[in-house]
Amino acid sequence: MISAHENLIEELEEVIAGKDIGHRAAMLRRVTDLFVLGSGKLSDEQIALFDDVMGRLVEEIEISARATFGHVLAMFPDAPPKVIRLLALDDAIDVAGPILSHSGRVDDTTLVEGAKTKSQEHLLAISRRQALGASVTDVLVERGNQQVVLSAAGNPGAAFSEFGYSTLVRRSSSDGDLAVCVWSRPEIPRQHLLKLFADASESVKRELMKNDPQKAGLIPEIVAQAANQIQTRTRERSASYAAAHAYVQSLHETGKLGEMQLAEFARLGKFDETIVALSMICDLPVGLIERAFVDDRSEQIIVLAKATGLAWETTKAILLLQAGTKKRSTHTFDQYFEMFVRLKVESAKKAIEFYRMRDRAAMPRPI
Repeated sequence: MISAHENLIEELEEVIAGKDIGHRAAMLRRVTDLFVLGSGKLSDEQIALFDDVMGRLVEEIEISARATFGHVLAMFPDAPPKVIRLLALDDAIDVAGPILSHSGRVDDTTLVEGAKTKSQEHLLAISRRQALGASVTDVLVERGNQQVVLSAAGNPGAAFSEFGYSTLVRRSSSDGDLAVCVWSRPEIPRQHLLKLFADASESVKRELMKNDPQKAGLIPEIVAQAANQIQTRTRERSASYAAAHAYVQSLHETGKLGEMQLAEFARLGKFDETIVALSMICDLPVGLIERAFVDDRSEQIIVLAKATGLAWETTKAILLLQAGTKKRSTHTFDQYFEMFVRLKVESAKKAIEFYRMRDRAAMPRPI
């Protein structure tokens, strides 16, 4: 191998100095064969040398030769990293595709750059990787077309951030296939799962009303009952909810559950604990509180807080938890504060009684 390597180095400068693309491609094939022969036994210095040589040869050969080269290198975990990055960011999908989908040598920085700047075909190739970090899926779900987003959502090795889940849920509201795919993910946080179904229910409601107006009066009850059953099942299957409920229940039974503890739950982003605590403090079903949280509007949260005598700082912490990744502006919270100040306690308490009656009418089965 050393002898072959020395012979290649002697020829390299002559080939690079020339303009014959065919000679460059032939030289690259020989260098690649030499790399394959030594893969798994090469030192970092030797890999760096291959990186330099291959990088000087690959840029000026035709697409078909680059694609063949990429197919070979994609399978090797010790492939030269600079050349791998060069191939991964190639505009030709025939070249970049195998690297983006299969090479374990591509780092997340390169994947994010490719996802932000390259074609939808490049994004689709990235979405098929065995493992995907949240920084990569953030770009895929925001910039990708339907095929890309479906592929990423259906990839069991993909991780998603809060922003990623929020974007998936938002896009699912108008895409039934995506909604099913997102629902099937076992690790999706409950608040996003609830939001997904709340949106899907509204979509079903509008479609049924359009197709059969005579049944419009029955639709709200049907949709509400379905949402209630889904909420109940998600709680029953959630170990985190069970632990949160047991903890908050113990605080409630010992007289330690109050506004201070509720505010702390909200500030720490503890969704389940906040939901259960607010339910117990307001003496309202958990399902009603959950539906108030997944609603895009926040008026109901403000009504609950005012009727219960919560301070504005506590109310704001709960609203911030509800907002999640919606990026609501400071101006929005100024409006909420004005609403909170103007709302009379008596009016808020009457509204809560209305919520109770509406919940009992729409949800004949208790939560």
